[in-house]
Amino acid sequence: MFGAAASTTVATTAANTAQAARASLLFVFQRNTLASSSSCYQPISCFQVHSPSLRSSCGGPFRAMADSQTLSVPSNEAQSSSPGNKQALISLSDKKDLAFLGNGLQELGYTIVSTGGTASTLENAGVSVTKVEQLTCFPEMLDGRVKTLHPNIHGGILARRDQKHHMEALNKHGIGTFDVVVVNLYPFYDKVTSTDGISFEDGIENIDIGGPAMIRAAAKNHKDVLIVVDSQDYPALLEFLKGNHDDQQFRIKLAWKAFQHVASYDSAVSEWLWKQTVGDKFPPSLTVPISLKSSLRYGENPHQKAAFYIDKSLSEVNAGGIATAIQHHGKEMSYNNYLDADAAWNCVSEFKNPTCVIVKHTNPCGVASRDDILEAYRLAVKADPVSAFGGIVAFNMEVDEALAKEIREFRSPTDGETRMFYEIVVAPSYTKKGLEVLCGKSKTLRILEAKKNEKGKLSLRQVGGGWLAQDSDDLVPEDIQFKVVSEKNPQESELRDAEFAWLCVKHVKSNAIVIAKNNCMLGMGSGQPNRLESLRIALRKAGDEVKGAALASDAFFPFAWKDAVEEACESGIGVITEPGGSIRDNDAIDCCNKYGVSLLFTNVRHFRH
Repeated sequence: MFGAAASTTVATTAANTAQAARASLLFVFQRNTLASSSSCYQPISCFQVHSPSLRSSCGGPFRAMADSQTLSVPSNEAQSSSPGNKQALISLSDKKDLAFLGNGLQELGYTIVSTGGTASTLENAGVSVTKVEQLTCFPEMLDGRVKTLHPNIHGGILARRDQKHHMEALNKHGIGTFDVVVVNLYPFYDKVTSTDGISFEDGIENIDIGGPAMIRAAAKNHKDVLIVVDSQDYPALLEFLKGNHDDQQFRIKLAWKAFQHVASYDSAVSEWLWKQTVGDKFPPSLTVPISLKSSLRYGENPHQKAAFYIDKSLSEVNAGGIATAIQHHGKEMSYNNYLDADAAWNCVSEFKNPTCVIVKHTNPCGVASRDDILEAYRLAVKADPVSAFGGIVAFNMEVDEALAKEIREFRSPTDGETRMFYEIVVAPSYTKKGLEVLCGKSKTLRILEAKKNEKGKLSLRQVGGGWLAQDSDDLVPEDIQFKVVSEKNPQESELRDAEFAWLCVKHVKSNAIVIAKNNCMLGMGSGQPNRLESLRIALRKAGDEVKGAALASDAFFPFAWKDAVEEACESGIGVITEPGGSIRDNDAIDCCNKYGVSLLFTNVRHFRH
């Protein structure tokens, strides 16, 4: 049974392998603990025939003697390695570069012990192999569930060479040591994320048991055993074995990578199993595996070190977003580039009609929808050309040659001369010619191709010592009701403007105000401690075009008279949309009625901090 909320922990690790700068991280969030119960085990006596020879044969399995609770070995002899013999244990699901590894180890004098398909692949490559069964005197059983879970295997991995009694125990039971263990796991992640789907039973069968046990054992005993879980580390392993000196740092990095590999694997199993339950959307504990994509020049500021990680959760597979965008051109992405590109892409992806969004410091400063995407682009720039300069431009449709030329050559509306400069252009696709033209705008312009974010994702945000989790804000105008609470009903065009402004304001930092007309943002005010100041900023940017426009507020107005609502009405705003819910809602209604302004309540707040 799950208990009451008790604690929250976050565990993170990151490091580079000896071969390449690749890393992973796991966020572990724990809400409560599970009660455990003790177990009782009956002792079983085991007798092992000592064999000095690695090449002795094994005639049959152990016989379980039920009446005496012993395991008897008739005339069968389990093989063991003689002193000084170097052994490598290899058991792989992904057999990439296996022949290269096997031949390399064999040339270095290693005896190779292997299982099933791995052994067959090695033999086909001309590598001599000792089957695991020859060491254990026990056949693979239970449809492959039990192959390497045996003292002759794990004893040879876990024994400490500097402990005399460990080595005496191995000698007594005829168990040889392993110096190298190379293992990777059943492709659980690929199976359960396959577009073909997978049954629950098949998913369970793809959970590896013996593999993680060997990996953890070898990683724990990394001082004596080299553990490799990634084919990219094969060359580094062979080079290390050719050397005459021992490097504990190399061993530790491989051990770290091994534990990280198993932890990521277990997190996928855990996530998948939780989805099979009917429990809370927020599980008692949560592990988020993330993998290093790139080291960044610096963080939000030059004095801060930074890196970018990809979320490897099952829920993120083929789920879109900036993290998996393809960069076709330009300088490497920076910390702030990722934040701004994410904000622009999330905003533009919400619109159904051809739309352009321009973002500066994660706030949309220009948004326009038109059947003609070129016109939408010009209007988005016009909304705030000063802020747009050096910003991020996003489109929800393909960038062709005509649009690329417009982006490349368009002059700032402020003087009609200065060619607009942008940090990033992001779109769902580009024509060949469009991409060619856009690449010619600047060597530094980052050109991204992204897939739309799927709805229903879990949103995580860090605070000091903990994490906040919530549903993503996926609501669009079609999901809510715009309730008329004023005496004046809005015209159809005003209602459409209100919906457009409402969709824009959800992407603006609170306190947020957006003024829009004819599917075009005219002005926005963001991030102010009070709503009145955000309104004044938005009105100033909208200028004379404010007459008859729609105004959207991300939250209710706490005051109306001689405050934001009255100033908006006096400026000529035609319709106001807000969540409602203030104890002074009636003041807002009365104020709008006095000035003949339509007022709509949505009952949906859009705070963005």
